[in-house]
Amino acid sequence: MIVVMRSTATEEELNAVLTRIQEHGLKGSVTYGEERNIVGVIGAAIPPTLREELERFPGVQEAVRITRPYKLAAREFHPPDTIVQVGDVAVGGGSFVVIAGPCAVESEAQIMATAFAVREAGAHMLRGGAFKPRSSPYTFRGLGEEGLRLLALARAETGLPIVTEVMTPTDVELVARYADVLQIGARNMQNFQLLEEAGRSGKPVLLKRGMSATIEEWLLSAEYIIAQGNPNVILCERGIRTFETATRNTMDLNAVALAKRRSHLPVIADPSHGTGKWYLVPPLALASLAAGADGVMIEVHPDPDRATSDGGQSLTCENFAALMPQMTALAGLLGRKSHMLVAH
Repeated sequence: MIVVMRSTATEEELNAVLTRIQEHGLKGSVTYGEERNIVGVIGAAIPPTLREELERFPGVQEAVRITRPYKLAAREFHPPDTIVQVGDVAVGGGSFVVIAGPCAVESEAQIMATAFAVREAGAHMLRGGAFKPRSSPYTFRGLGEEGLRLLALARAETGLPIVTEVMTPTDVELVARYADVLQIGARNMQNFQLLEEAGRSGKPVLLKRGMSATIEEWLLSAEYIIAQGNPNVILCERGIRTFETATRNTMDLNAVALAKRRSHLPVIADPSHGTGKWYLVPPLALASLAAGADGVMIEVHPDPDRATSDGGQSLTCENFAALMPQMTALAGLLGRKSHMLVAH
């Protein structure tokens, strides 16, 4: 349930509503708007008479029941777009950000070469995996803390905030010491203990949609993070598993547009995992921007043929540099702001 306060409501009238909500054993969360404030009523059992009860309070315009199972992530609860601030980069609110880098951190030379290349091309954040969830236990699974150290070195040299995956609740504290954004991968989207621990870290969280997850399940996973008091969640559509075998996944741009409508959280797209084919990444990146995405995450490697993981879906540094002006031009046509970094 949400309680919409009148534009003339006083702080005392707002506090009276919050007090009554607490008397029912529920929690009230306030979203402060430019014209009026909205109180979200959170709890498992909301009395059927509470709506009429609250509408009698001075300062209350109306009380509306939210039928969706997720509340804090719902657009009804928080009408304005959430903007997630990562260093000097703002994700959401009409901007378009580009996160680029290799699937996995392999060596200092590899991550530094990639970091400088994507920064010079105009990327805003650097991605790279130190802990890699792989389908086979015999493939490269990351450098662990050494990979995190190399990412931090790349950040120090280029100024790019880093996005990297955390796989277990016990690793959250370690990864949070290095990362600017904690990534929750598709295979962990419903690892609820991990979601809660990431929420408690206070770090921005990039939440990828599970390969077989519905949009509602994806937003419910975001709810787990926000419920820990961390509103800084970035949703990431990375393709879903369908009957089609010509591509690695099916890039679901429906989800980008629908998630933007149903939730206030910023939504980015990952065309690298969404297609699995490097030559499909540029057109799907542009399509993601046209569909309303707040950004894209693209895998870039200086030598994809020798990559330890996902080389077939990684752009070369040259191909990425050729794509960036196209995205910037399209963003301009669509009236989107780009947080282009100045090359040093």
